[in-house]
Amino acid sequence: MNRTRRRLTLALAGAGLAAGCTRSGGDAVRLRFWAMGREGEAAKELLAPFEQANPHIRIEVQQMPWTSAQEKLLTAFAGDVSPDICQLGNTWLPQFAALRALTPLDAPLAASTALDARDYFPGIWDANRVGATLYGIPWYVDTRALYYRKDLLARTGFARPPRDWAEWTRSMAALKARSPSDYAVLLPLNEFEPLLALALQQDAPLLREDGRYGNFRSADFKRTLSFYAGIFRREWAPALSNTQISNVWDEFGNGFFSYYISGPWNIAEFKRRLPADKQGVWMTAPLPGPNGPSASIAGGSSLVVFRSSRHPKEAWQVIEYLSRPEVQGRFYQLTGDLPPRRSAWAEPSLTRDPYAAAFGDQLERAKSPPKVPEWERIATEMRLVTEAVVAGRLSVDEAAAELDARADRILEKRRWMLARGSVQ
Repeated sequence: MNRTRRRLTLALAGAGLAAGCTRSGGDAVRLRFWAMGREGEAAKELLAPFEQANPHIRIEVQQMPWTSAQEKLLTAFAGDVSPDICQLGNTWLPQFAALRALTPLDAPLAASTALDARDYFPGIWDANRVGATLYGIPWYVDTRALYYRKDLLARTGFARPPRDWAEWTRSMAALKARSPSDYAVLLPLNEFEPLLALALQQDAPLLREDGRYGNFRSADFKRTLSFYAGIFRREWAPALSNTQISNVWDEFGNGFFSYYISGPWNIAEFKRRLPADKQGVWMTAPLPGPNGPSASIAGGSSLVVFRSSRHPKEAWQVIEYLSRPEVQGRFYQLTGDLPPRRSAWAEPSLTRDPYAAAFGDQLERAKSPPKVPEWERIATEMRLVTEAVVAGRLSVDEAAAELDARADRILEKRRWMLARGSVQ
C-alpha cells in the first residue's frame, strides 16, 4: 500500500472509530473494548448486565487473537485509532506507558468507592505501576506454581512437596534413583518462565540502574542459574522443549516426570486429560525457594484506558464493573482465569478446588518482572543463553556475562532516552 492510500485508510478508519465512540441515538455513548482470546468472548457475556443497567452506554467488544494483538494495538496507536478500553498483558503495559498511550488511573482510583488497592495481590498490583503512576487495573492474574505426583513422591519417602531448594534437590535425587529411565522434573528449554520464576526469588533485581543495564552477573542470578543448570547436569530433567514431548499431560500421568512448573490453566487440563485412576495422585504446591516458599511471576492481564478515548469517565465505569468481586467470580467460571482481588476468592468454585489453593498462596508472593518495554526481548535472550548452558557450551559465569552484554545492547536506546528525560 502506498503512502497516500495508507493515509486515506487510516483517516477513514479514524473517522469510523470516532463515530463509534461518540454519542448516537440520543444520549448513548459507544465505547470500543478490545480483548484477546477467550476473554473477549467472556467480556461480551459479562457486560450484558452492565449495559442493561446503563442504557446510555453501549460497548462494542472486539475479540483479537493474542498472536497479533500487540502489533494491532501499536498500529492503532500510530494511526490514532486506539480503542477506549483494552485488555493489556502486564508485560506490554510498560511499552504503552512509555509511548504515553495510556491514561493514568491514580485520580479515578482515589475517587472510587468500588476499588481498593489493598484487596489486590500486591505483586500484580505493582505490575500495573510504571514509576509512580498507575496505568492499569488487574483483570485476571497468572503465576507459576508446582504440579507434582503425590504417589511418586510418597514412594521415595516424601509425604509432602518440597518447601525449599534443599528439600527439592533431595526429592529429585530420590526420584531419579528410584526410576533412572524417568526424570524428576520437566523444565522445557523453549520456556523461559521457570528460570524467571526462580530468579525472581532472589533479592538482586535482574536489571540495574533503573533498567539501564543487565544485572545477570549478580551473585544472586548466578546462584539461580547454577541451581537450574545443575538439574539438567544431574539428568533430573530432560534437555527437551515441550514440542519434543509427545503429550505433557500423558507423560505426567505415565510418570515420565514428577514435577512440572506451570500456570493455573493446566488445572483444568489435568482434570480433563488424565485418566480417572490418575485423578487422585497429583496436586499443586507453591514454588520452593532458596530458603522456603518464595516468589513466582506476577503475570496476567489488566484493563487500561487509552489516552485518546473521548469518554474516559464511562470507560472507568466499565472497569469498575468488571472489577466487582462477583463479576470476577463469574469471569473465573467462564474462563478459568484467576481473580486478582482477594475478596473474589470467596467464589465457591475456587474455595472448593484444592488445586487452586496453591495458586492463591503463590499470588501473595508474586513479583513483577522488570517493567521496561524491552523486557520480552531480554527474556528471549535469557532463554537462548540458558539453552547454551544446558548444552554445555557456556559456563554459568560466561552465560551471565553474555546475558549482561545482550541486555545492555537491547537497553541502549532506553539509556539514551532516559538521559534526555524522554522516557519513564
